[in-house]
Amino acid sequence: MLAEVIEALAPKPGKVIVDGTLGSGGHSVEIAKALGDTGRLITIDADAEAIGRGQTKLADLPAQARAKCQIDFIQDNFRNLDQILEKLGVKEIDGLLLDLGLSSEELETSGRGFSFQKDEPLLMTLANPPIGGEPDDLTAKKIVNEWPEEELARIIYEYGDERASRKIAKAIVTARRERQITTTSELVKIIENVVPRRGRPHGRSLHPATKTFQALRVAVNDELEALQSGLNAGWRRLKPGGTIAVITFQGLEGKIFKEFAHGLKAKEKVTLKKLAPTRSEVLQNPRARSAHLRTIKKLS
Repeated sequence: MLAEVIEALAPKPGKVIVDGTLGSGGHSVEIAKALGDTGRLITIDADAEAIGRGQTKLADLPAQARAKCQIDFIQDNFRNLDQILEKLGVKEIDGLLLDLGLSSEELETSGRGFSFQKDEPLLMTLANPPIGGEPDDLTAKKIVNEWPEEELARIIYEYGDERASRKIAKAIVTARRERQITTTSELVKIIENVVPRRGRPHGRSLHPATKTFQALRVAVNDELEALQSGLNAGWRRLKPGGTIAVITFQGLEGKIFKEFAHGLKAKEKVTLKKLAPTRSEVLQNPRARSAHLRTIKKLS
């Protein structure tokens, strides 16, 4: 939804735009092109590898399109937006982008266990290395091997919308009594043994582990609280006429945004929009089928 994001944020020379989820850098490249030599782009990502990819991609722009705006690369979580902007000496911003989906690199090459299609360690930590240099205590491995069955069932149901949450939690607890669950493949086998594949429209099927993996990632990274904090900080810093754009991929993210936006609408002048990806985009990138672009513009 690149074109829609750029239209919503309307980056122009002199503006200050924050890309709170740098990821593969695709959005930032187009934003930087539009900011000219008087704008400022602040990019944030918890993953140092994403920061490196973004720096390379922006540096490799063709000479005629090379970004001349000031660009900051910050390894942090967008939940800390207030502190980040404070350190940079930035009081106000013109736009904030949060793309809440995992990048292709995180799914395919990170080695941190985000994908149930690969045999990797059960980590699911977005921060890499852990911000501040401290060991990251909470991992997916810790959750599946140490959390009580009831708590496992709760997060799988609440964060993954998984109807078989109790059955999956019980199977995990039974399996870990025999030995620790340490890899994605081990967890997938446990889930497949108790949950059949579900049919989806147009012949697609949802893998039984999909929702559990989502739930674990959300729990490990405290993603819902991070989203709430990022939205609140972004709105406080947003200039009149500015826009917050959020790309959501699951119902809980959408719910948090809607509650945030409608709370503001009750007391401030705002405009809200929601867009789904086009059919052609979904055909080119099947992962985009569950994406929605939600925007809120501050009118005064």
